[in-house]
Amino acid sequence: MKQIIFFLLLVLFANIFSTNTLAQSPAAAPKAAAKPAPATPAPATAPAKPLVPSLPQSPTSDSSSGQDIIKILRKAKSFNTLIRLLKTTQIINQINAQLVTTKNGGLTILAPDDGAFSQLKAGYFNSLGERQQKELIQFHVLPVYVSSSNFDSLSNPVLTLASDSPSGYQMNVTAYGNSVNISTGSVNATLTGIVYSDKTLAIYHVDKVLIPLDFSKPKALAPAPALAKAPKADKDNSSSDDDQGSTKATSGAIGLLGLQGTMFVSIFVAALTMFI
Repeated sequence: MKQIIFFLLLVLFANIFSTNTLAQSPAAAPKAAAKPAPATPAPATAPAKPLVPSLPQSPTSDSSSGQDIIKILRKAKSFNTLIRLLKTTQIINQINAQLVTTKNGGLTILAPDDGAFSQLKAGYFNSLGERQQKELIQFHVLPVYVSSSNFDSLSNPVLTLASDSPSGYQMNVTAYGNSVNISTGSVNATLTGIVYSDKTLAIYHVDKVLIPLDFSKPKALAPAPALAKAPKADKDNSSSDDDQGSTKATSGAIGLLGLQGTMFVSIFVAALTMFI
């Protein structure tokens, strides 16, 4: 009897356990971690478009010539006149010294070719004084490095090596499209290409010699010294003296005539008495 009761209890517990197990809902499966959306790459910045076209002669730096300006111009050809003037005015020494001492500023040279110099009036350069000859060459050098795509960032008026004051020897630079124009007030020129360019030195071909407006300004004449005026009192005194002298001379003449007349009458009376 006890065995039967024990068996029935075992069956009952087995049914209850199986019922509870089936009634329980299965545990929710863990959610898969959301994958991060792939980052959209930022669009690459397009390099600034050069405003001055490159020339076939020597558009980039050359390790054989380095920053030797004379070698660069000689290799580019047709800059013989500029080379000669850089040497005779000794401006090349100033430019080379400035390239050595400069740290971030650099230099920009606007180089007219032989054809540009031939457009000048015959003997024009030799007609200038020694100081103006140097200033003319210095006027073609900017004391900063300007890349071929940064001419539109310059602020006008642009200073040059010849600018000895904030208002002298300046030029205006206008950049639009693929053209860079330069106006000095006397000459309008255009940059036609890159002769040389690195991080501190840029040389550009310009189609005309840049004549500063200061060269055409008439020089102010020194005022003529004012003539000293004679004091008024002296003039009056001299007039009075002249009048007194004239009066004295007239009185003397009248007195002389009166004396001569008296003598003539006396003689005439004496002669008449003798005949009577």
